[in-house]
Amino acid sequence: MRRIISILLQNEAGALARVAAMFSARGYNIDSLTVATTHDPSVSRLTLVTFGDEAVIDQIVKQSRKLVDVLEIADLTTRAHIEAELLMVKVAVAPKRATGLHECIARHAGALLTDTDDATCTIRFAGSSGEVNAFLAELESVARVLEIARTGTAALERGRVVLMPAA
Repeated sequence: MRRIISILLQNEAGALARVAAMFSARGYNIDSLTVATTHDPSVSRLTLVTFGDEAVIDQIVKQSRKLVDVLEIADLTTRAHIEAELLMVKVAVAPKRATGLHECIARHAGALLTDTDDATCTIRFAGSSGEVNAFLAELESVARVLEIARTGTAALERGRVVLMPAA
């Protein structure tokens, strides 16, 4: 099962490497990883997507808590949450298919044509992983994909619940 894990960690050199090394050493695969500083410059939020059953995820959480850099960790998968990733895709568009491309972009809220010339278009799209996959599939039916850059999943729990470092 696809799982989204959110980790607050100290914003220090090597912190991300230690988390990634723990996953690697235990044979866990990271499908997607996003990390950036939070509103507190001493803390970063790492959001990762992995696959595993309840026992595997429980083990990941327990092992991660042991890392000195980890301040807090939560499995957001079973909680009400919001997730998004960013896709930037460059496509080649034949003139006869340009209308189809523009219709595809118009059908997807969040799709934005960001650059164009006589032979290519670059499109930015933000949405859940499933929405990004669906947009890409539709886009491939009207244009030839030349290049893709995709971020990992970013996720926050819905409502007033806030992931806070343990006191």
